[in-house]
Amino acid sequence: MSLNRRDFLKTTAASAAVAGTVSVFTTTQAEAKIGELQYEGETGKWMSSTCQGCTSWCPIQGLVVDGKVVKVRGNPNSPSMGRICPRPHLAIQQVYDPDRVKTPLKRTNPKKGKGIDPKFVPISWDEAINTIAEQILGLIKAGESHKFVLMRGRYTHMNEILYNTFPKLIGSPNNISHASICAKTEKFGRYYTEGFWDYADFDLDNTRYILGWGTDMVSSNRQIPWFMNQQGYVKDRAKITIIDPRLSATAAKADRWAPIIPGTDSALAVAIAHVILSEGRWNKSFVGDFQDGKNYFIPGSTVPTEVIVDEKSLPVVFEENHTYGVVAWWNLELKERTPEWAEKITGISAKDIRTIAREFSDAGSKAISWVTTGASMQIRGAYASLAAHALNGLVGSVDAVGGTLQGSSAPSGKTPDIKPYLPAEFEAALKQKKIDQRGTLKLGAFNKKTGGGVVTQQVADSILTDKPYDVKVAIGYWNNFVFSINGANVWEKAMEKLPFYAHITTHLAEMSMYADIVLPAKMHMFERYGFSKNKQNLQGYLTIHQPLVKSFADAKTDETEIPFLIAQALAKKGFDGPLRYFQDNFKDPESGKAPTTPEEFDLYAVKQFTKPIWSGESNEKGDTINSWNELLDKGVWKTKKYKIGKKVDNFATETKKFEFYSETLKKVLIEHAEKNKVTVDEALEALNYTCRGELGFVPHYEEAVRHGDEKTYPFIFAEHRSRLNREGRSQNAPWYYEIKDVDPGDVAGKDVTKINPLDGKKLGLKDGDKIKITSVQGSIESEVKLWEGIRPGVIVKCYGQGHWAFGRVGSEVFGSKPRGANNNNLHVYDFERMVGSTPRHGGNARVKIEKI
Repeated sequence: MSLNRRDFLKTTAASAAVAGTVSVFTTTQAEAKIGELQYEGETGKWMSSTCQGCTSWCPIQGLVVDGKVVKVRGNPNSPSMGRICPRPHLAIQQVYDPDRVKTPLKRTNPKKGKGIDPKFVPISWDEAINTIAEQILGLIKAGESHKFVLMRGRYTHMNEILYNTFPKLIGSPNNISHASICAKTEKFGRYYTEGFWDYADFDLDNTRYILGWGTDMVSSNRQIPWFMNQQGYVKDRAKITIIDPRLSATAAKADRWAPIIPGTDSALAVAIAHVILSEGRWNKSFVGDFQDGKNYFIPGSTVPTEVIVDEKSLPVVFEENHTYGVVAWWNLELKERTPEWAEKITGISAKDIRTIAREFSDAGSKAISWVTTGASMQIRGAYASLAAHALNGLVGSVDAVGGTLQGSSAPSGKTPDIKPYLPAEFEAALKQKKIDQRGTLKLGAFNKKTGGGVVTQQVADSILTDKPYDVKVAIGYWNNFVFSINGANVWEKAMEKLPFYAHITTHLAEMSMYADIVLPAKMHMFERYGFSKNKQNLQGYLTIHQPLVKSFADAKTDETEIPFLIAQALAKKGFDGPLRYFQDNFKDPESGKAPTTPEEFDLYAVKQFTKPIWSGESNEKGDTINSWNELLDKGVWKTKKYKIGKKVDNFATETKKFEFYSETLKKVLIEHAEKNKVTVDEALEALNYTCRGELGFVPHYEEAVRHGDEKTYPFIFAEHRSRLNREGRSQNAPWYYEIKDVDPGDVAGKDVTKINPLDGKKLGLKDGDKIKITSVQGSIESEVKLWEGIRPGVIVKCYGQGHWAFGRVGSEVFGSKPRGANNNNLHVYDFERMVGSTPRHGGNARVKIEKI
């Protein structure tokens, strides 16, 4: 099943029209000037800050009139040329939401559970902070400081304070980030081919082909505004193919939509590689060639070590230039992976696979295989990520003009050493195993080494089983794991058991309903200091957060003010290490004054971390900024344009080459096996992969794991992200629902499940019918939307709605009845075990549908 652009426009013009309502909020050069502007007869001032509605982390400006933010726009100094998407506009409703937490709260109902009223009562900041400090001090005195856990969701780069240093300062190794529920497996493919553990940048100005793996660039990637700005130009000079079971906004405007069966991306990737090699289409200047100029990549045949020519035995030599192991990759995996083989697995015709492979390779080094979470955050997603990224190596588009790039990074200050502030008794506590069981036989958590990552989802099971030990005290901020992780009911049970939990949040949410103390947080975009770093358009950048307005609530900054308050409370109780660390190391870089209040600490710490930018010492590396006030005014500092090509033959792999046969992965797999006293094959089996031997060191096909038998659960469940999801924090904003149909196939004001009309007919369903969807994990109720933009056999629902505790808009009845349905009640509580990621894509759950 596949549609080219012409056929698609004939059959689904209406859907394309919806996708065409892409909003690009631009300003004229006159409007872009920072300073005093007239707004509806009143004088207002544009002030710079940062949106974190997604991980683009775009520099923005807010128009402040009479002490209130009334409008937002893109910062004209941004690498995205001042473009933003719809998300920042929704933030105005978020910051002035009447349902925000306005004061610290204390639980008075000791019973915890879903739908149980915590009976929160307002308390003072002193009481709230002292309660938390007493819990922490109790652990320290009992020699159990390691039983404290800090759980972080989204963050600014000020997370170094609360997330990185604070747990260690109180004797705990347990700082648990949200990273493994985000996109870690996407990084796996880059690291184990080119030694780059990060998100990529792309040279969109010069690309000639984009092959998007579950990629909806105008809705969900790490440079949304820049792609929105460039999409029309890219279409003028390049072809775009989108591989996705759902017709996304980007797919609607692509040259080709390939509606793949979820979870089969690795099969498609190796089949494309097979075509490129068997037809001699690889980039010979980057990869190399056979010494005699012949092509020995013959389908079904191993590349020989020698051939007979004129009765003479001659060696077959492939001389590689900037890569390593292409012949081994062919011999171990690719020789049998024909398009005909892949068609039966992926649902994409062999003809279309060949066409995609030829178009992609024709673009050569100006082709991008754009790998995202859709192809990687699967139960066996590591090798899919590896295979899809390896295609960039075959066409030589790695660190190439028009290709995929590592990009630049903006400088910032280093975190001061904490060791002088740690009492001797913390040495053993900090060596305790982390609560998420990273690096164990069945949870490899690979990043650059075994156990180097995080397994966020595992924390719930660890709390329930007391393994490796029982958690007694936890603090969470900017997170809502009860709602946002597969198998939501597992987290519900874990939070019921947790003895003490404090939640720092702008809004009461599902996680808050299990809290003993709730602390109101300042809203990141308009009320607090901080900074974030990212890259797009070949530039790294540092973008500032600053208070544009006084906090709407009696709130504090989560990453700085609150840990300082806890440190002060601990010092009064006789434990002064954290406070001494904060006061000794975070003095005002301009005056030298040590902080005495949380507000001073907040400001001084941000100034210290951003000093390499505003002091002028980085001017030669990028923009010119010479004072703190100038950074606040401009809002963003950018590096010079990335110099393309400097990484070639200097990749951070074991061979310094782009690795098709990954010596880098081989080394880490051996380390993991030896650490756990098993063979590599036994380690691969424990990590739930089917490969054995050297096949584990090359990109290869792994069969998708699906929970639920096909007879009972005939449909594959898949999900997508909305252009309006502020990472799950916009669901109490009325505007979110009013314009929800900006997402192709969705309906304004509703939370629908999209079903292909062919499947709808078989089930006797029509638009608006109420249905119950059930997996082996749980069930939800939803409403039907029949839509041709979904692959038959697959049902798709947008993630984000279904909150049972998120305000009067986000919840139908706050605390008990959700508005819409949470997909994580269907997603099975399982893992991609090599990286430790949560498999929210790839169709891990089969489902059945019942009309109600």
